[in-house]
Amino acid sequence: MRIIGGQCGGLIIKAPKGFDVRPTPDLVRQALFNSLGERVVSAQVLELYGGTGALSLESLSRGATHALCIEISTRHARIIEENFRATKLPTGLFQVRVQDVFTAIPQLLAGGARFDLVLADPPYGEKNVGRRSQSHAQKLLDLPGLPGLLAPEGLFVLGHSRRDQLEVPPAWQERKCLQHGDSCIRMLRPTPAQARPAD
Repeated sequence: MRIIGGQCGGLIIKAPKGFDVRPTPDLVRQALFNSLGERVVSAQVLELYGGTGALSLESLSRGATHALCIEISTRHARIIEENFRATKLPTGLFQVRVQDVFTAIPQLLAGGARFDLVLADPPYGEKNVGRRSQSHAQKLLDLPGLPGLLAPEGLFVLGHSRRDQLEVPPAWQERKCLQHGDSCIRMLRPTPAQARPAD
């Protein structure tokens, strides 16, 4: 794996061994960040299901102001921190929090945190033809508080498998969907009724 663009472009990053992490493929990240373009510059970024931290590090390489990465595994979090140190970016730009995503989100809301980009590429769900998805991606979409983490004009970027047929609830408006192989990347904004007013 490598960071694709920006000041750290070409840097090889480590991935945990085993099958419990599925890093976002380079080609998928390239398509995503090409689509995001200048939106990443000066952004406050939240990455859920950190894994390798690739989405956070790609954002920082391309000019994001700060990234917070949520990862439940202590071992994986150590690898994410190693990957960040390899970038040689200033330490204040990045934070890893070892925590379950569904515990972290209410705490971030309670603390008034807001992000320009919320990036999540969780473990893929199973094929679910004829029944509602039970995947992590669907659970994120269904989480009532998540839209409140986005700053005005903020974007929620959600990766999932094409075989995992998600139901986008009324709280979200889909702006774009990128597809590459078995991967889908949805870009969503809160509906106006869900968006938090500017401070």
